[in-house]
Amino acid sequence: MKNLLTCIIVGTCLTASAQADFNNVLSAGVEDAERFTTDYMSPLSESVVYSMSTGWYNTADAKPLGGFEISIIGNITGFKNKEDKKTFILDPSDYQNLDFVDNPGVAREVSTALGDISGTEVFVEGEVLGVTVRETFELPSGLAGEDIDFVPSGYLQGSVGLIKGTELKARFLPKIEYEDASIGLFGVGLQHDFTKLLPADKILPVAISAVVGYTNISGDYDLANADLIDGENQRIEAQISSWAFGAVVSTKLPIINFYGGVNYITGKSVTDVLGTYRVTRGPFASETYEDPFSITKKVDGVTGTLGTKLKLGFFRLNAEYNLGEFNTATVGVNFGFR
Repeated sequence: MKNLLTCIIVGTCLTASAQADFNNVLSAGVEDAERFTTDYMSPLSESVVYSMSTGWYNTADAKPLGGFEISIIGNITGFKNKEDKKTFILDPSDYQNLDFVDNPGVAREVSTALGDISGTEVFVEGEVLGVTVRETFELPSGLAGEDIDFVPSGYLQGSVGLIKGTELKARFLPKIEYEDASIGLFGVGLQHDFTKLLPADKILPVAISAVVGYTNISGDYDLANADLIDGENQRIEAQISSWAFGAVVSTKLPIINFYGGVNYITGKSVTDVLGTYRVTRGPFASETYEDPFSITKKVDGVTGTLGTKLKLGFFRLNAEYNLGEFNTATVGVNFGFR
């Protein structure tokens, strides 16, 4: 469970389950290990991109020159009903060495990093010095198998008003270390309120804005103490980035307001498995791999945002729901002056 939660933080589930360590994954050969891990990780990486792309606005009404707001933002991206993201089809014909113990050669659904399928046995078979060697192991389950059906994220965010309806934004999460893992986040954004350019801006009941924001998460996981496989300097490094482009409309009332937006999201995650790995089981025993593989996942999609914001002097509170390939609930506690 500890490793599973750590894998959420660094954007990888390569060590998510005690049922499938690196000896198992790499015992199928580096090409098969990369193919399986890419399909296994893909939905988790996608959900993180959607999660980190939210929270860039809580109104379309840009702050005046010198106005500012500091926010604590938390997101929960759910996948409880995303059955298509919890599994993928593993076809042994796509693999060089990996096959199922039951009904070999027949493609079937297996768990992704978000799923809950367990007990799927596979094998790797080959000849070593004229002797047939077979290694059998279970494929890993995922977060749903641990009764987790959401991916969390959070950060600090600040915004300040510039001139002519333009607002500068920045988000930040200082580097956090947890045992052998660490994570950090930063982002920058701009919002421009087009209604500020109109002569009747002061009497218009709504504001209309465009928003663009960039977010980057970097994390690493030192495998030195995990005792998963022989080798040196073993670690996982992950970089996840996203761009969010939004068109926003909101009311302009004194206390409580409502806002909505349509957003285009594009992002990419890159996970590098680094170090020296020496396989000790199966037909590839004694094989040594240096920096065995890197996994890249690209994501793009459209989301819709509906939210409300309560303003009580210096204190503000907002809540929103983002509808997309992965739905995200966002809550912000804000302190500001304008």
